[in-house]
Amino acid sequence: MAKSSKNTLSVLTNGIIRENPVLKLVLGTCPTLAVTTMAKNGIGMGIAATFVLLGSNIVISLIRKIVPDKVRIPVFITVIAGFTTIADMLLHAYLPDIYKELGIFIPLIVVNCIIFARAEMFASKNGVGSSILDALGMGAGFTLALLIIGSVREILGAGTWMGIPVTRELFDPAIIMILPPGGFLAFGFVVAAIQKFSVLKARNKEIAGGCSMNCAGCAAGNNGGGCQ
Repeated sequence: MAKSSKNTLSVLTNGIIRENPVLKLVLGTCPTLAVTTMAKNGIGMGIAATFVLLGSNIVISLIRKIVPDKVRIPVFITVIAGFTTIADMLLHAYLPDIYKELGIFIPLIVVNCIIFARAEMFASKNGVGSSILDALGMGAGFTLALLIIGSVREILGAGTWMGIPVTRELFDPAIIMILPPGGFLAFGFVVAAIQKFSVLKARNKEIAGGCSMNCAGCAAGNNGGGCQ
């Protein structure tokens, strides 16, 4: 039971931390750079993509055993396109302001490599429960990445966060951050910071592991030594 719970948690957190689709795997960079001029736009795109990812993962997992291998890609694209259309219509009806901001990038979810990759690599090989967890984890990771990059660009480029004035009285906004070059700058610095953190974490873990092995050796040898 404990092992099953651990595996379940691992599937859910995998897309948020270890294999974040944007910050680790560097997928979906087109919508990431295009819609993150404001934090709320990033959240809107993230939620829409998560909806499509969740729906397509469930359906593809259910039909995986009856779809011939030769036609699996057209079938996957058709399923993803169906949920993308639903997301497009729902945003248009209930969140027109965000729909207007996101524009063409809502229909383009159908070709988002994150969604197709999870369909091909996970949902087509696993059960519904695991596919739901994978979709939620990957969707949360995608949304988190868009929120972080969108927040950096909005705060530095407009002096606001979620449309609320934050730094306008402290310094003049750098307009370049809400322009295309600013998207590349913010994306690059955020990815670099994440990679640096990962390297430091791995190094600290390696040092701690080496220290533990030394302590075990000292104890086994009964030499009275200890970790320094």
